[in-house]
Amino acid sequence: MTISTMQLGVCAVYACVLWAVRLNPIRILGLQQPATQELPKVTLGDLVRTVPVGACSAAAHASSVFALGGDPVFGQIVKAGEPVLAAAVGCACYGQRISKPKAALLLIIVGGVAFASLKKGVGAERYELRFDRAALAFGMLANAFAAVKGAENKRLLELPGVAARFGGVGNQFAATEVIAFAASVPVMMATEGAQWGRFVELVKASRDLRFNLIASGLAFYLYNEVKHRCALPGATSAADLYVTFLQASDPAVKIVFLFLYCVCVVCHACAVSARVSWQQ
Repeated sequence: MTISTMQLGVCAVYACVLWAVRLNPIRILGLQQPATQELPKVTLGDLVRTVPVGACSAAAHASSVFALGGDPVFGQIVKAGEPVLAAAVGCACYGQRISKPKAALLLIIVGGVAFASLKKGVGAERYELRFDRAALAFGMLANAFAAVKGAENKRLLELPGVAARFGGVGNQFAATEVIAFAASVPVMMATEGAQWGRFVELVKASRDLRFNLIASGLAFYLYNEVKHRCALPGATSAADLYVTFLQASDPAVKIVFLFLYCVCVVCHACAVSARVSWQQ
């Protein structure tokens, strides 16, 4: 819980920096010029309505961290089923309808998740469903919170004048992450507050821990802001289909990047070790 809260703390600091410099560089990823990001002119009521979105965002992130703490690869496989749960929550709780192309794509996602969960044990002649229970439980919990967050966020921005007062999706997402951090702090202190002093000492002593906290927090913010911008209210059915595909395929993309990163780190470590041995 401490790690997920500190990552959201990095997100909150980054959001405040964007408001301070009044510039958001996220559009550079789309080969466009950075956009201005002024302070949102929201009311207290707007912030109160954003609290459920921020709380669900915090819960989804914490659950994802717990899921990846068990089996990172299987955790990403479980999270690939997020569009399925989002569709179920949307239909059951928010009266949303699913288009036929989107429903067909959801069936492919279910089949893909089931296929990816098949494993062949040592000495076994056939494949069986095998999974890490912790990763499955927390992954599904993360998907549930993410589904509610998406539906609540869509309903929030559809309220008259709310989107205009936020002044853009970048502002609304930044405010959500600040609220998510504020919601996580009490939970962190209640569950792991006794270990806070030890965590601070670890952060002071380990440069790698400091770097990983900051890098993972920034990566989480940038990735989710792009995803947030893709899922704007009022999208066409084609755009909805693309967002569903994006939500389903991004865990696979993350696994590829994770694999490449691990290869680079291992190769670098081996090279350093070989260099040290050679010098000795």
